[in-house]
Amino acid sequence: MSLVYVHFFSVSLDGFGTGEGQTKDLHFGHAGERLHQWMFKTRAWKAGGSAGIDDVFMQRHDQGIGAEIMGAGKFGHPGWEDDPDWKGAWGPNPPFHTPVFVLTHHTRPAIEMEGGTTFHFLDAAPAEALETARAAAGGQDIRIGGGPTVIRDFLAAGLIDHAHIVVVPILLGRGVRLWDGLEGLEERYAIESVVSPSGVTHVTLSRRSQ
Repeated sequence: MSLVYVHFFSVSLDGFGTGEGQTKDLHFGHAGERLHQWMFKTRAWKAGGSAGIDDVFMQRHDQGIGAEIMGAGKFGHPGWEDDPDWKGAWGPNPPFHTPVFVLTHHTRPAIEMEGGTTFHFLDAAPAEALETARAAAGGQDIRIGGGPTVIRDFLAAGLIDHAHIVVVPILLGRGVRLWDGLEGLEERYAIESVVSPSGVTHVTLSRRSQ
């Protein structure tokens, strides 16, 4: 069976995966791009970038992924549901290149984008959404793309096999936290970490064998 991954999801030292005040122009709220500066410096992101440990993790993004699941907040700003022309915060050629299943209470017809991305809109619980994504992935793996609420829900349901969380050395103070309600997660996942020269800490969680 295909595996379920989280790839390089970034959180602050105080556990926030996105900032407060998300708008059309501020996709991550008051956090801006501070959670993601580390990845912009890698060779995977730009020619001539760093080839170190951050790049090694970045290179894993698309390997073997056949579908993605994301939350409504990753797809767009609050209120996008009221804009019938909104096609997501990722431009005409989104970086997913697979079917993407957006979890939302406001469903709409699928949107086909450039580069192989098609957005589908589901009002479904995590297990049901995963079943739908697996059917579309053609035997390949599934990526849970975020935001923090969606990743937290899938972790709580025990549906994620491997997660890579990047702890960025900033304090946000407000926004949406990843870890709330996940006490004892280390009992179900083997957890390892490595500090990069860039200052971020790569934390990996691998589901323990039953």
